[in-house]
Amino acid sequence: MTMYASMKNLSRIGSGCVAAGLLLVASQASAQEFYGALKKIKDTNTITVGHREASIPLSSYDDKKQPIGYAMDLCAKVVDEVKKLIKAPDLQVKYLPVNAQTRIPLMVNGTVNMECGSTTNTIGRQAQVDFSAVYFTTATRVLSRKSGKFKEIEDFKGKSIGLSVGSTNERVVKALIDAGKVTDVRILNLKDHAEALVALETDRIDGYASDDIVLYGLISKSRIKDELEVVGRNLSYEPYGVMLPRDDSAFRLVVNKTLADLFRSGEIDKIYAKWFDPLGVPVNPLLKAAFELQALPE
Repeated sequence: MTMYASMKNLSRIGSGCVAAGLLLVASQASAQEFYGALKKIKDTNTITVGHREASIPLSSYDDKKQPIGYAMDLCAKVVDEVKKLIKAPDLQVKYLPVNAQTRIPLMVNGTVNMECGSTTNTIGRQAQVDFSAVYFTTATRVLSRKSGKFKEIEDFKGKSIGLSVGSTNERVVKALIDAGKVTDVRILNLKDHAEALVALETDRIDGYASDDIVLYGLISKSRIKDELEVVGRNLSYEPYGVMLPRDDSAFRLVVNKTLADLFRSGEIDKIYAKWFDPLGVPVNPLLKAAFELQALPE
């Protein structure tokens, strides 16, 4: 064998080794491409979405018991992005109802992949779960009957206020009571917004403290809507985000990319108008600023 032939064979062997090495690296990269929620979603071909049952107009049921709302529309966009990313056009979407007590535990134990509703992003909650960019801002206020002539939460002295167990609103109101700023108020613990509306309609409570947008949504569905009103100053700052698994930056990136695209394109304005215009709730300056600040470039 000539030296030329020998070198040629070595070259072929070397090229083959390089090609095999590249295939191995590509195979390993492909296998390691997804982890956490994305891997689980791809492996099961199912994404599980947690939703609220009566957080109108963010996440609730329609007449056919199908989840609908502003948050649900945003999460539908996320699902579309996930389908493209993991190349699963037939991805199954499973909806699971949650409430203020169950939403965080179900996220922590991996039962739901994301929660789309009216969940406030707080530092305390970030010890257990993660959140997307802010898609709505609201505040704690009180829903009551007009006949009660309540102006502020302090006017409920000698009256009863309902609170959803596990909500930020519960902490806000109880902190006011503990500080002596709200006195002689009876507290009724409630499971969710639907139970609260029934309690108010049947005079079991005089007021229900929750996020004001949720309260306006409850009025829209009440059988005594003309007798109800939202009263009082803002008692808190409640920024909503899609709730996500903690320490899963890849999945969070997919969600935030989807939201940034909506903010940047202006499509968010159409989705907002679809759900909030019927309630007469325009985009407030703080939320408008949030859309603009989070419209990150590609």
